[in-house]
Amino acid sequence: MAQFTLDDSFGYLINRTAQRLKYALQQGFKAKGYDITPEQWAVLNRLWEEEGLSQVELADRTFKDKPNITRMLGVLEKRGFISRQPDDNDQRMIKVYLTDEGRDLKKKLIPIALKTLKKGGRNLADKDIEQLKRTLNTIASNFD
Repeated sequence: MAQFTLDDSFGYLINRTAQRLKYALQQGFKAKGYDITPEQWAVLNRLWEEEGLSQVELADRTFKDKPNITRMLGVLEKRGFISRQPDDNDQRMIKVYLTDEGRDLKKKLIPIALKTLKKGGRNLADKDIEQLKRTLNTIASNFD
């Protein structure tokens, strides 16, 4: 049987790095007075890219299960960042829209995220970061 060491597993290393990035991002938001989780940040980002997505589309685009996305949307709606509305063509489908306050968060949160990524990319050349993104996308597509 082949030797396996957790600390040498690229899956473990990716997860460890993701956990540290998420923690740093959440701490960055918190330090500036924003009670936003990295998961909520992902939802807001998808809505900044395209409003009017269904809850199912948001779940797919943020890699979250449907019950989890429903809970997150409930929190974001309660805080006044989003609204959920029935689709005009299919009343069973719920579409998600940003409120003005949710749109305004973009200019406040993105600088915090960029600062977090800059810290994580310290000591890496731009070409190394680009190669890392290509490598991670290749690994992810291997599971498609």
